Amino acid sequence: MPTAKPFAGAARVLRNRLHLSLQTRGGGDGPSRWTSPGHQERPNGYLFSRTPPPPGQSRKWEDWELPCYVTSFLTIVILGVVLNAKPDLTIETWAHQKALERLEPAQKMTLAEESE
Repeated sequence: MPTAKPFAGAARVLRNRLHLSLQTRGGGDGPSRWTSPGHQERPNGYLFSRTPPPPGQSRKWEDWELPCYVTSFLTIVILGVVLNAKPDLTIETWAHQKALERLEPAQKMTLAEESE
């Protein structure tokens, strides 16, 4: 039966590493490793930390926003049209068509017998 000493040593190393990583991710005092000097430490409550424009003024779009929105919209429209127009190639549809083809001669024979 193995002794518990190796497991205790591994647990201690793991606990120390987790403790250090928690300290560097905002759990400890001092500078955070996720922010650099000149950036704010805590969020200010606004989306993307942008303060809203003064009343009566609208926000100016960045140069990447219009192409991104147009491309996203066109992608959704094209995918919607193409995916709705694709042929139905499922095995169930194929089997249903084959079954109807096999039943068709039998139905013609029964109709011919009834009309005679």
